[in-house]
Amino acid sequence: MKKSITLLLACVAAMLSCGSGSAGQAGSEVIKLNTEEFNRKVSEKGIADFKYLGDKPAIVDFYADWCGPCKRVAPVLEEIAKEYAGEIYVYKVNVDDDPELAKRFHIRSIPAIFFISADGEHTHKLGALSKEMIKETIATQFNLEQK
Repeated sequence: MKKSITLLLACVAAMLSCGSGSAGQAGSEVIKLNTEEFNRKVSEKGIADFKYLGDKPAIVDFYADWCGPCKRVAPVLEEIAKEYAGEIYVYKVNVDDDPELAKRFHIRSIPAIFFISADGEHTHKLGALSKEMIKETIATQFNLEQK
């Protein structure tokens, strides 16, 4: 009985500690989207007639699992998602899994990172951006203070 109570308390403590801090907040992770999810959360349109559906700024990383520069950007975007939890969304779209979506946004080189303000203004940058470059773009594009 004593072991059962100890185990139960340990499980409860572990669950509570996982929910604390920014890691437990909504929007504190990079969210992988397929085409259907992208159409619901970001836009049903392509780049030419883009209309943003989100309620706060977003970063969309078009990537592939085999891409070296994409692998270098991934942990940076995870840090950004945690640092700006609740303020922005950070999404990922695998161009190999969703080639039609990549085509819709004229993705010819990866990583391609789209920055979309809450009002739908967007810009994109190519290549393995540094954390500082991403933060500068967030500050200017989204009018958010750098963290």
